[in-house]
Amino acid sequence: MSNLNSDVLYLIFKQIQDDKILRLCLLVNKTWCETVAPILWKNPWKYLKEWNGKLFLNVIISHLSEISRNKIGEHKLFKNIYKKPSLNYISYFKYLNLDEIQKVINLNIMEKSKLLIQNEIFNIFINENMRFTHLYAHKKFDNQIKFIYGSELCFSEIEYLSCSTSINDSIMSKLTEACNTIKQLELFIGMENNNCGIIELIGAQKKLLKIDLTSHTYGNELFCKNLENSLIKHANTIQYCKICRQPSTNFLASFINLKELELGCDIRVFTSWNFLGSLSFPFLQILKSSGVPIEALIRLIKNTRGSLIEIKIDRVRHDEISNKRLIQVIYQKCPNIKYLKLLIRNSNILELESLLINCKHLDGLFILISHVQDRTFLWPKLFDILSKSSSSSLFKFKFNSNRLPQMKTFKLFFDNWKGRNPMFLQILSYDAIIDLGIIIERYKSEGIIEKFEYNCQNHKIEDFEWN
Repeated sequence: MSNLNSDVLYLIFKQIQDDKILRLCLLVNKTWCETVAPILWKNPWKYLKEWNGKLFLNVIISHLSEISRNKIGEHKLFKNIYKKPSLNYISYFKYLNLDEIQKVINLNIMEKSKLLIQNEIFNIFINENMRFTHLYAHKKFDNQIKFIYGSELCFSEIEYLSCSTSINDSIMSKLTEACNTIKQLELFIGMENNNCGIIELIGAQKKLLKIDLTSHTYGNELFCKNLENSLIKHANTIQYCKICRQPSTNFLASFINLKELELGCDIRVFTSWNFLGSLSFPFLQILKSSGVPIEALIRLIKNTRGSLIEIKIDRVRHDEISNKRLIQVIYQKCPNIKYLKLLIRNSNILELESLLINCKHLDGLFILISHVQDRTFLWPKLFDILSKSSSSSLFKFKFNSNRLPQMKTFKLFFDNWKGRNPMFLQILSYDAIIDLGIIIERYKSEGIIEKFEYNCQNHKIEDFEWN
């Protein structure tokens, strides 16, 4: 394999997801090193930590031109500047994170020297020879980035943009001038000083697929309306939408090809979201919600056409009646659902059984137990229904509750699961059960449990991201 040409090697190395393995490949020979380096340095920001920031900065500075080195040398800003490396690591960058550049400069350069250093460093990245696919710019960067002729070409292949809507005019105008390739747009909308140039940038794009609007609860209403209306132009191409407040317009209604919708809001501020009942997304596959009223979600799900395969509903209070109606609309309108996250109340455990019977494709179930019922929740009844009515495809379970059942209840659940696909089980709880780990190992040895994870601190665990 060490004799394969570099093009073939590159195709192979691109498929390797483990960076540790890729770093070992650097040591094989020169050809392997030159082939792997562009892959590892495509997005070096993911390796950047506070402890290695100085070293990272030194690598960047080692790429400075002789003119820039002399300029810095005249000011005696560094005792030593490393010689240029044998590989041009900067040329491999496809991700440009202006925020991290600014941060590493602020942490490692004295105040009086910052302006000169950051100008020289920004020039290394922002020039006509670079081509980035991902850009992160959440600060304004007022008067900190100087564009020379042709430097805007570095933005001409941007596919992912994450920025604040208060970004300065010089960056916004150069992006609009050079870039029409953005597919994924992530915007952080503030209360004030929003740059209306973002409206022009959105209008210039040819195939916008994903939008993520993170808005301040009390954001500028007029700006939000103009922003939302500008997205209607891309209604035919947008397939993913995430919003973190009730929108100012009905722009969502235009997204007829939407496949994934993520809704969120501040639960401390009441908003009805009643408009959701008038929306219809025939191709919607994934629905995620946090803090959005249950009644509005019920009406939205009722308007779907059986294409939903994943529903996650979190951080919303609702009574037994609404809880029952939610479960019913899911098993009536979502026969193909594969993953479900929702709260279950005691009075509606039997409705869960109907859901299990009707939704045969379900393979992951995340059950939230209300803190109001955590001491009285009917765990034996729940476990009995899960073991009797789960389809053969359902074997991944996750439970989030302040209080857990007794050990004997768990043991009965595991015993009744014999003969089924080995269970994946995650538990999030502040409660602790003595010797639970010992019991789990026993059932692992018997082939009843395949994987188990217990988090007594209730830290976030990814939902069934187990290989």
